Amino acid sequence: MGVALGLRLWQHPDMPSLQGKTLLVTGASSGIGRALCQLLVERGADVLGVTRRPSALPEEISPIKADLSQREDISAVFQGLGRIDALVNCAGVAYLSRIIDGNPADWEEMWRVNVIALALCCQLSLKHFPAGGGRIVNVSSLSGHRVPPSGGFYAPTKFAVRAVTDALRSELKAAGLPIQVACVSPGFVDTPLLDNYFRGREEALSQTRAAMRMLDPEDVAWAILGILEAPVHVEISDILLRSAEQLM
Repeated sequence: MGVALGLRLWQHPDMPSLQGKTLLVTGASSGIGRALCQLLVERGADVLGVTRRPSALPEEISPIKADLSQREDISAVFQGLGRIDALVNCAGVAYLSRIIDGNPADWEEMWRVNVIALALCCQLSLKHFPAGGGRIVNVSSLSGHRVPPSGGFYAPTKFAVRAVTDALRSELKAAGLPIQVACVSPGFVDTPLLDNYFRGREEALSQTRAAMRMLDPEDVAWAILGILEAPVHVEISDILLRSAEQLM
């Protein structure tokens, strides 16, 4: 509710409307991506949802089936794609996989999806924006700002998301392209991704849920919406948000 109230600050003549705009959202069938898609539809936007499970999308979302761990699938998403006004990279993979004894296959999957796929979606999207510009929002994590004790290899991938975002922003400005790039970094969010992160450690997950009121996917979706609906002359670079009960 607090985030939603804050967004009312943008209610003035310069606020861009999402009515009739086309937005591409990855990770659209669950968690933050699904919550965002629902908000965008309520705003009158045309939403293209990239997912491995098209049947899990609400009927208002136009599905694009893709496995973002496969480079060929990512390229196929953008083949024949028309104009888009914004790209939101919500897709991600999280495993609790330590450096000292973690499974390198888990590291590789997280790097492919969290970093390579995100960067490639950013690159391939650029030619689909209108001349007047648009917005790209990348979902990182609070683990991309500091490494928690259980951060393992997941945290480095989220640090990389922030670096990719900053590099892209600098390159776009140097090229004179009016596409804004932002990053949203939430703390613990109660989504299926969290279940994957704590796989095999269900007791630890139960303790974490008991210790705090986590963020809901909708909380993060509202923050992303604030970026997308900010006035054109306002560039929001980075938003951090966490549960008020999360200690670090």
